[in-house]
Amino acid sequence: MRRSEKKGFSGRRKGADYREDEQFILLGKNASFAVTEAYKTLRTNVMFSLPAEEDRGKLIGITSVNKGEGKSTNSINLALSIAELGKKVLYLDCDLRLSMMEKRLNLSAVQGLSNILVGLCEPEDAILPFGDTGLDIISAGEYPPNPSEILESARMRELCDMLSRKYDYIIADLPPAGVLSDALIVSKYIDGIIIVVRQEY
Repeated sequence: MRRSEKKGFSGRRKGADYREDEQFILLGKNASFAVTEAYKTLRTNVMFSLPAEEDRGKLIGITSVNKGEGKSTNSINLALSIAELGKKVLYLDCDLRLSMMEKRLNLSAVQGLSNILVGLCEPEDAILPFGDTGLDIISAGEYPPNPSEILESARMRELCDMLSRKYDYIIADLPPAGVLSDALIVSKYIDGIIIVVRQEY
């Protein structure tokens, strides 16, 4: 993001520097059979690798090396696929710098993860039900000046612990690991990580 496009914490994010050629396909009636089955396979692998416990759900991070490899597409679709089984699932957008998911999912959220972490709202105030899918969402929230610091805070650790007792699975959409340190910071709180690699990138 260019310096001229940055805003203070009270401003909404503008002009995110994302590749426009990432194909965003949301699971549903418009998704092809092949896409749906691919996510079912991923869902099965994840659930057998990291089964939820009785008193604590699993927090799974999804990242990539570079921007535009499809990590956000895979994050939301994996969350939707698990929710189809009747599990309590949360999509947690941890990309506090360049997230486009609020726009892509047509969310009207004003508060999100960044607002929770600096104490501007409570977690329950930022949780949005995603239609009738059974999936809950916490968006990235407003653009903070210090994303790494607030992700590394004790409040983030406490939030992850609290959410893991409320949900069976939490899918955390992380920033690209090859570009920023944020994914490595959040990895301290998660149970497993998936790295998305774009074919012929």
